[in-house]
Amino acid sequence: MLVRPQRASNLGSVARVARNFGLGSISVVEPAVAADEESHRLATGAGDVLEAIVSYPSLSDAVAAFPVVVATSSMRGRGRARLLDLAEMPAYLAEAGEDTPVAFVFGPEQSGLTEDELAKATACLRLPTQPDFPTMNLSHAVAVVLATSRAFASSRPAPPPEPLAAAAEVEAAVAHWDRALEAIDFYDTGHRDRSLRDWRRLIAARPLTQREVAILRGVANRVLVSLERSKRS
Repeated sequence: MLVRPQRASNLGSVARVARNFGLGSISVVEPAVAADEESHRLATGAGDVLEAIVSYPSLSDAVAAFPVVVATSSMRGRGRARLLDLAEMPAYLAEAGEDTPVAFVFGPEQSGLTEDELAKATACLRLPTQPDFPTMNLSHAVAVVLATSRAFASSRPAPPPEPLAAAAEVEAAVAHWDRALEAIDFYDTGHRDRSLRDWRRLIAARPLTQREVAILRGVANRVLVSLERSKRS
């Protein structure tokens, strides 16, 4: 998934990379540009992938159905979800199982992903670039990530016995806890957005099963019900 891509040429280059690794389409979030003649030239042999681009109004919408969301970042000193080096990614994907859908998220060419967008990932992947020149060409970064995930796909174990929760289900659980935390005055320091991002990272630093999400929501609901009963008594 490409978030707010700023250069039409990158749409074509990424489409060609996607075709190299067997993808039939790519997703774009809040696209700042549309495919043009240059895009089609760079997508030689993958024009169908370019034409099949799926656009979403937000990253939340784009990843809603994915249990595993891996965001890429140059790191730049900011807080993160679970941090992965490229060499750790195969084992991380293996935890989820071979057939589990995975969304790889790439930020804008100049600024990268925002803190809120990174917080929606189950893991944040750092490519092993030089510290003094960390950012890569967008299509090159996509190629490295797809090549690594494909090279180790055959070594992944069977899917886990319990179904994993989609990102939308995890977000619903976070929203449920947001209401519970508000009810117990957890946000009295006035840093609600930051605290909620930290809470999301804490509970969603790995793929969650549907049962685990149900437990999280059950606890949040019990907090809310208990508070309501206290008010009545």
